[in-house]
Amino acid sequence: MYHTPDADYFVVDAHIALWDARAENQRNIHGKQFIDCFYDYHRNLSPESELWGYEEYLYQGGERLMHDIFEVGHVDHAIFQPAHLGEFYHRGFGQTEEASQLAAAHPDKLTYNHHFDPRNGEAGLDQLRRDAEKYQLKGVKLYTAEWHGESRGYKLDDPWAYRYFQECRELGIRNIHVHKGPTIRPLDRDAFDVADVDHVASDFTDLNFVVEHCGLPRLEDFCWIATQEPNVYAGLAVAIPFMHTRPKYFAQIMGELLYWLGEDRIFFSSDYALWTPRWLVETFVDFQIPDELSEYPAITTEQKKKILGLNAAKLYDIPVPAELQLPDADETATGPRGADEMVGAS
Repeated sequence: MYHTPDADYFVVDAHIALWDARAENQRNIHGKQFIDCFYDYHRNLSPESELWGYEEYLYQGGERLMHDIFEVGHVDHAIFQPAHLGEFYHRGFGQTEEASQLAAAHPDKLTYNHHFDPRNGEAGLDQLRRDAEKYQLKGVKLYTAEWHGESRGYKLDDPWAYRYFQECRELGIRNIHVHKGPTIRPLDRDAFDVADVDHVASDFTDLNFVVEHCGLPRLEDFCWIATQEPNVYAGLAVAIPFMHTRPKYFAQIMGELLYWLGEDRIFFSSDYALWTPRWLVETFVDFQIPDELSEYPAITTEQKKKILGLNAAKLYDIPVPAELQLPDADETATGPRGADEMVGAS
């Protein structure tokens, strides 16, 4: 919980990872390229006080994760969203066993989501069934730009992907988190395009599609899709540290998301260990739309409470203390928000 003199906030970090990018786990130069790109994001978007050394950035381990997120990070619950990247790392990038065991040891604090790749065909479907039972999965994290042999990406509306989404229905996996954001070297930028989200959200209305990184740099495309698809959500990972380096840019991102989606479909995410949650939570609570961007309304305390934790808690059935709850919202609306919500409207 994050406490201020004015309000208390229940915090769910909806996108964290426990990775191993050390040299002994790198299969090839691409493993180094990938973590170096991560580290560049970290260096360029973090306050100086929050910078990590390169070596400690390669691997954190569970003990440090628990400290950074829960002991000092203001977070009440966090959700693992692992990337496999088996073409780049011998044991995979996201550490399945370590992360899942940590979640099993702390079910009140951690939820483990897993991953699948539809290019694995029938064998991958069998594996998904085993994984769903083993980890009691409520969600999965997909990397549509992940390399797989000669393939350098897939689309959510590919026929095999549909087979996997149908299986998710059968297995009770309702939350589909998809990386649709900035490219990461050496992955291909266009393999993260958001257009396929529109197709699958319309065809699988009983699944929730959480677009991580809110489609950046394709924010406008994402908003025009999500405003008409009430089962599409925006994750703020990667977007939120721009509060520090580009506050007007972040204000535009938030203004557009609130206008098109509303406050009930936006999730706080630190993207740990790209960034640590403490400074992000504290900065977001204090953040406000600059006066020169007055076409966007002020962000209210209630909206911040929803974004920081209550929205993700609702999607994942995470218990929230009664004193930190808000009244349930009506069914999520579609379409842009009207002029009555704009600053200065009569």
